Amino acid sequence: MLTPNDDGSWTHKTLHNFKEDGHDGFSLRGDLRFDSSGNLYGTTEAGGSEDSGTVFDLTPNGDGTWTEKILHQFKNDGQDGRGPSAGVIFDANGNLYGTTVVGGAHGGGTVFEVVPQ
Repeated sequence: MLTPNDDGSWTHKTLHNFKEDGHDGFSLRGDLRFDSSGNLYGTTEAGGSEDSGTVFDLTPNGDGTWTEKILHQFKNDGQDGRGPSAGVIFDANGNLYGTTVVGGAHGGGTVFEVVPQ
């Protein structure tokens, strides 16, 4: 996060460090999107349980830290896509939509929807 200072300079703060641990995503791709509550949403091209990418959100905490939640881990199963390489968009109901570059029933990628639980 970059925050402007009164003197025209900027202050940098890291919100989350992604790690290659079999759960967290890595190799971030695409734009981040804020929801109306101030949560950030995005995708990683790799990582997750199948190393096929993730959809995540980062929620701000009252103490200035952020908490990551993995919303979807893509599978390399012939149906689910893998390798999302763009961000996500919201519809009016708060559902997230995005694309993957490969995977799916025909191997050429998918358009996906993630519905809040």
